[in-house]
Amino acid sequence: MHKEPVSYLLKKVPHITGRGALDKVWNFSSGYSKVFVLTDENTEKNCLPLLLGRIPHPGSVGILRILSGESNKNIETVVSVWDQLTRMEADRKALLINLGGGVITDLGGFAAATYKRGIDFINIPTTLLGQVDAAIGSKTGVDFQKYKNHVGLFADPKAVIIDPLFLDTLPEKHLRSGMAEVIKYALIMDKPLWERLKGKSYSALLQDVSAITKMSVKDKITVVRKDKHESGLRKILNFGHTAGHALETFLMSSDSPATHGEAVAAGMICAARISTKQTGLPAEDAREIYHTIDGIFERLCFTESDIPVLLHLMRQDKKNQKGELRFTLLKKTGEAVPDIAVSEETVREVLQSYLNNQ
Repeated sequence: MHKEPVSYLLKKVPHITGRGALDKVWNFSSGYSKVFVLTDENTEKNCLPLLLGRIPHPGSVGILRILSGESNKNIETVVSVWDQLTRMEADRKALLINLGGGVITDLGGFAAATYKRGIDFINIPTTLLGQVDAAIGSKTGVDFQKYKNHVGLFADPKAVIIDPLFLDTLPEKHLRSGMAEVIKYALIMDKPLWERLKGKSYSALLQDVSAITKMSVKDKITVVRKDKHESGLRKILNFGHTAGHALETFLMSSDSPATHGEAVAAGMICAARISTKQTGLPAEDAREIYHTIDGIFERLCFTESDIPVLLHLMRQDKKNQKGELRFTLLKKTGEAVPDIAVSEETVREVLQSYLNNQ
């Protein structure tokens, strides 16, 4: 027997997490003129039957389809969702359920929030990355001209349903990807979580995935509750993402594209090294971070000649101010400081160190 799922309240948005959370979906889905579910080819096959089995009259549910992958997280795909909703005569009292990973919940939330000036939506993240990060916090949006999350808005879902049941459907690569965001929470704010993670193998972490998911969800909600619009505290959640987003974008069209988690893992190694130079992170703590991340993720492949392109991509990061690259860095494990200006020379040095497996 599993325990009852836990409910966290973020403003007026309930987040139901734990085994059995999916059973609560109809509590938030009844009373609408029609219910639609946004899927991609993977979630339609592996996850949609699990959801429809918990909805009365599943034959009345409208299924919307997009293609999976970050390369499809763009305004053209949003137009496709608007078109499908229009053709199926969705009105302003309709509900959209976003069933998938971060691409689905980001893009689906944006499409719902703008369709007919806004319809309700529910996020049901089906990846570990989505469950601990992307689906929480009311950020929606799409990539634009290869810049990550360049266009979007804040929009609250009606609910977020986080059930580890879906993790059983994931390919290993995508399940592993989510561990990067778990590590991020540990490093920026949750020392007990870091003690639970450090030095552990990926297989050992999988045995503990339900508990670490709940800890991560609570961490994200704690931050967003205090700073929804990223005016201060929420910026700590960007740890690893300045270099990570640049690497993810750069490698997207290569023969070896990186998942979001793989890119953030690389970004955290870089940010930890910068932290030893600028915010006093002890070298011993940094080495422990490198060791833990390298035990879960392989180093990404790029060359020294690619570094100028990566720096160009970083200059487009939304966190930058007055032409300065801004990073979230660590004072120590469990304590982060946002908005630190970092010179391009320093970033170049740490990228070179990353290449040299340092």
